[in-house]
Amino acid sequence: MAGKHTLAETEKQVADRLSHMTLDFQAMAVTSNLFRAASAMRSRFERTVLADVGLSWTAFVVLWVTWIWDSAETREIATESNISKATLTGVLNTLEKMGLVQRSRSKTDGRLVEVKVLQKGRDLMEDLFPRFNQQETLVSTPLSGDEKLEIAQMLRRITEGIEG
Repeated sequence: MAGKHTLAETEKQVADRLSHMTLDFQAMAVTSNLFRAASAMRSRFERTVLADVGLSWTAFVVLWVTWIWDSAETREIATESNISKATLTGVLNTLEKMGLVQRSRSKTDGRLVEVKVLQKGRDLMEDLFPRFNQQETLVSTPLSGDEKLEIAQMLRRITEGIEG
């Protein structure tokens, strides 16, 4: 849900407020619009498809990462999900209580914890992800097929530049 001000009103106010500064306004527009779009999408997905199955965005991402790899170490999941290990612990507690994943000590290194997706988790993702993708389709409807490819490539370059 949008805030009190439209995107155009906010951009004008920012430009007016910061006009006396020497700034890269194009870079600021990229990052602020990227953040605003990501926040709006996250909120929409949580209200629609994820609420139906009792998952937060973070829980979905953790389940997604684990589902894609079938099993993974907690440190890998935290890195791939871009969350702290402490946050991951809480999310995994919830996912375990829901019967979607199971933690166990690594067979090769007892200090490490492996997370495996259980059948209930696989079944949920097989059912959920097509509905999630419907929302992805809806939010990208204003873009042509070529624009979708172009923005995906641009965002990938930004991500690669940040991650090095």
